[in-house]
Amino acid sequence: MKTYLLVLMITALVLVPAAHAEHVITKGELLTLERAIEIALMKHPDILAAKGTVDVNLAKKGQAESGYYPQIDASAGYLRQQPSTISTGTTTVGIRRVQTSHSFEQYATSVSASQMLLDFGKTRTQVRVQKNAVDASRSDLENAEEQVIFNVKQAYYDTLRAKRNRVVAEDTIRQFEQQLAQAKAFYEVGTRPKFDVTKAEVDLSTARLALLRADNSVSISLVNLNNAMGVPDAPDYLLEEHISLPKTMVSIEEAYNRAFENRPSLKSLISRKKAAEESVALAQKGYFPFLTGNAGWTWAGEAGGFATGDGWNAGVTLSVPIFSGFLTKNQVAEARAALNVISANEEALKQNVILEVQQAYINIKEATERITVATLTVQQATENVEIATGRYAAGVGNPIEVTDAEVALSRAKLSHNEALYDYVIARASLEKAMGTR
Repeated sequence: MKTYLLVLMITALVLVPAAHAEHVITKGELLTLERAIEIALMKHPDILAAKGTVDVNLAKKGQAESGYYPQIDASAGYLRQQPSTISTGTTTVGIRRVQTSHSFEQYATSVSASQMLLDFGKTRTQVRVQKNAVDASRSDLENAEEQVIFNVKQAYYDTLRAKRNRVVAEDTIRQFEQQLAQAKAFYEVGTRPKFDVTKAEVDLSTARLALLRADNSVSISLVNLNNAMGVPDAPDYLLEEHISLPKTMVSIEEAYNRAFENRPSLKSLISRKKAAEESVALAQKGYFPFLTGNAGWTWAGEAGGFATGDGWNAGVTLSVPIFSGFLTKNQVAEARAALNVISANEEALKQNVILEVQQAYINIKEATERITVATLTVQQATENVEIATGRYAAGVGNPIEVTDAEVALSRAKLSHNEALYDYVIARASLEKAMGTR
């Protein structure tokens, strides 16, 4: 019984930490943008798949390098044979003469080795092709990381935007609740008609519907953020509300230079182009002969020690391709066509990089101007609400003025939120376009 309890305790100590390790986010944790990116780089399946592709290409490179080494094989065999009986004719008295032989067992063991001596650089070219494939897959991994980082940034900022919009909806509800209370008080003393109360109730209901939509937007944005991090079952957590707005920005020419120098997708395509160029050279190696050295040792014998012996052999083999049905010619043509495709894709990607940088710059400029205008609009709308509310309280205004002022303030705050987060997302787009984190 004591042993059983001890086993249970050890099992609990082992399994409980493992269960907690499944969640990299603890419930109620304050999640910064940097922490969210760290989690995504560790957990997102796209990155795990890209890492697996790197391992695959490393293994292929190792396979290509195997041509540098000797190939050694060993074999062993056993044979038991019962020869057939043979009829050799009949005697003078009509009896058939039958010749028989005894069964025998045979054993054989052999070891052989071969070494490529000269293949006019075919193995070396194969290794270079696979080395470029490894470089391309590593750039693809970096590109996958850059895309995941951008997706996390976008989802993180969208979530903060949705949360701020929900705060605006909550503030609007509080304003209309105060307006309703004021309208009811005026109606009860007979200074305002029933219409003011009804109007305030309608406005409050509309604001509550807006809050429901804002809550739904927050829920959806959190789902998107969890998906971007690669942890769809993450527990509830908090987000850091503060965002920084950098004032300095590189020139567009500098952005182009950084993009062409750092962009992982462009690096990957350049490596693939090098591999394609080597593939053309590799296909052309099919026209050349290759020289191989061979050696072997054999031992064979029969059961009982009869007819036993061993032997060896050594030599070189020169193989010269004469005609392969135009196979090599078409392999070269295929490799050249693939190189042309990659060259065209490289030019298309360069143009796309320029486009992404330009779009990000335009979006940053537009969002910056919108932030300035939206900030001023919020200030003006706030003053307008104070004026409309004061006029209504003084008995010289009407509820429609108050409603219009509240709606205008809500829209101004939402526009300010949109401009603010469009700006930081545009900055993230520029960073991705330049290949910088």
